[in-house]
Amino acid sequence: MIQSMTGYGRVTVELPDKKVNVEIKSLNSKAMDISTRIAPVYREKEIEIRNEIAKALERGKVDLNLWIEKKDMEQLATPINQELIEAYYNRIKSIVAATGIPEPDDWFSNLLRLPDVMTKNDTLELTEEEWEVVHRALGTAIEHLVDFRKQEGAALDKKFREKIANISRLLTDVAPYEKERVDKIKDRISDALEKTLSIDYDKNRLEQELIYYIEKLDINEEKQRLSNHLKYFISTLDNGSGQGKKLGFIAQEMGREINTLGSKSNHAEMQKIVVQMKDELEQIKEQVLNVM
Repeated sequence: MIQSMTGYGRVTVELPDKKVNVEIKSLNSKAMDISTRIAPVYREKEIEIRNEIAKALERGKVDLNLWIEKKDMEQLATPINQELIEAYYNRIKSIVAATGIPEPDDWFSNLLRLPDVMTKNDTLELTEEEWEVVHRALGTAIEHLVDFRKQEGAALDKKFREKIANISRLLTDVAPYEKERVDKIKDRISDALEKTLSIDYDKNRLEQELIYYIEKLDINEEKQRLSNHLKYFISTLDNGSGQGKKLGFIAQEMGREINTLGSKSNHAEMQKIVVQMKDELEQIKEQVLNVM
């Protein structure tokens, strides 16, 4: 079964002092394109994370967000260094006494602005036990994304088969108009010679010229090639994932044959059928960009 490049997965794990969230999503892209936002404590594992994502997902524009939520709100508050504030206070008091400079009107706000009084001392040490839990969460999030891709791929597979069946049906609808087209061309030329130009003509020569002209408009080869492309598209779908680029190439070839059918049709009803074929094919081309 083919897979879509669109997917989403999210996992949250509980640790004693925090919750770790892993969110990963992907969209279509010609190659693997990974963007990450990783909490500082886990950044040492970024290369390993990227390699794991690339191996599992193969293609797509992938966004990974790995962040931490503290359980204890006091841990989120920036600590105030009380000992350093006292040291600054005593030093300023001694300078005031020695120089006679007036004391500050608002001691507290001035002291808080001094260097290193307010510091955030997050630990950046990652234990093996914590990484094992987070690594499992990452793997589970990737699995959820892959499952999402498979569900989307199943929907795409169904849609592609419907569109290919529609084009195949339209191709068979062309057949009744082919002989009618030849007769109309012959009658139109004969009428032009007899009624409009009012001249005698060599009917055998006319038949030869008509044969030459009709051969130029013959669409049997185009019909056969288009039929082969339709079968090849279905067999490629049956081959499973990783076929997106190939399906795109086949759709391009189908487009060439349909365009040639349109240019050779020379018949109003056939041209309507060709327009319907193009509409079905455009829908395939739009969606095939999402196939991995």
